[in-house]
Amino acid sequence: MTGGEDLAGRRTRLDAAMEREGAWPAGSPWVREAVAALPRDLFAPERLWRWDGRAYVPLDRAADQQGWADELFAGGIHDAAVTQLEGGLPSSSLSAPSVVADMLDSLRLEPGHRVWDIGTGQGWTAALAAWRAGPGLVVSSEVDEDLAALARRRLAVAGLTVEVVTGNATGGGVPGGSPVDRIHATYAVEALPWAWVDAVRPGGRIVYPWGLLGHVALTVADDGKSATGWVQGLAQFMADRTGPAPTPTGHAAYTAVRGTADPDTERVLKRDLSPLESDWDLRFALRVAVPDTTLLTGRDDDGVNAWIHDGDRSWAAFTARGDGSVLLFQGGPRRIGDEVMSAWSRWEELGRPDRYDYGVTVTPDSQWAWQGSPDGPRWPIAQPAPARS
Repeated sequence: MTGGEDLAGRRTRLDAAMEREGAWPAGSPWVREAVAALPRDLFAPERLWRWDGRAYVPLDRAADQQGWADELFAGGIHDAAVTQLEGGLPSSSLSAPSVVADMLDSLRLEPGHRVWDIGTGQGWTAALAAWRAGPGLVVSSEVDEDLAALARRRLAVAGLTVEVVTGNATGGGVPGGSPVDRIHATYAVEALPWAWVDAVRPGGRIVYPWGLLGHVALTVADDGKSATGWVQGLAQFMADRTGPAPTPTGHAAYTAVRGTADPDTERVLKRDLSPLESDWDLRFALRVAVPDTTLLTGRDDDGVNAWIHDGDRSWAAFTARGDGSVLLFQGGPRRIGDEVMSAWSRWEELGRPDRYDYGVTVTPDSQWAWQGSPDGPRWPIAQPAPARS
């Protein structure tokens, strides 16, 4: 079997898996056609990165074409492929096919629309948008010049007319200064830059990854003074490279925050923590209500345990006792465990809404998440902190 035949077979299997799992959007049949015309592997770099349990190791296409293809298609429809590292951690990827299809469906893109694609990466989503919108109607921004150059080459080989510019899209307006009909962003921001709303015509759409939670689709109001819309899906995305550094994850980060000090408080709670391990609607709600926290879980013979920290000085630990209760220890200036428990109780009072029952509203001066409707319960979204230098 040649490499070309192998890739063709993998594309066919991926297409079938998307159909089997209902991931091809019925309302946007063009997405499937575009992916068939511009398959993901055409935009993959010659080197991918695989996690071996301890570190990311390179897979070079020239040296191991089979291994390279295995990594690109290994996750099926739901996993991204790591394409770049920075400091030993992923800094760019080819997004999961199911997520790309869902986001493009949410964009409601039509032929003739002018599109600002933010976060070019390998150029695949810009290519798919250009296939739909038409020649010369997509401009894409990428902060990394090496990635931008690679994307330009890939797009040219594919015969697509897409302008790729190098620059920080988070802090500025659309290249060229003209309003666009659609914005499609591929990296996560906690708060949506108002410049993005200002760049879209009234009635236009903005689809973006929100705070490593999932993606949101906003519609710009007729007067251009706000944008609002619903959560569309749950997935993790690369963070904005120019924004504030994300809160570290993992038990090492929790240990660093907790240090060696004794807890300030401890008490017993009658609460089964197992939903924290498996209920992603609950985890989403907690992330909305207490967005500056990191939640970790683990299971032992007594049940599910949890550890929470804010990346600064506040922490909490929930230790299962084997009788349906947990012992809550807390330390630092905040009672972060109490904040999470209060948010959990509030979610239950609201009827345990799922992630799709939440939305976001953005104005020039503030933005907030809401549940049920824009006038329903709301939680403020912190405005952007100073960018990393």
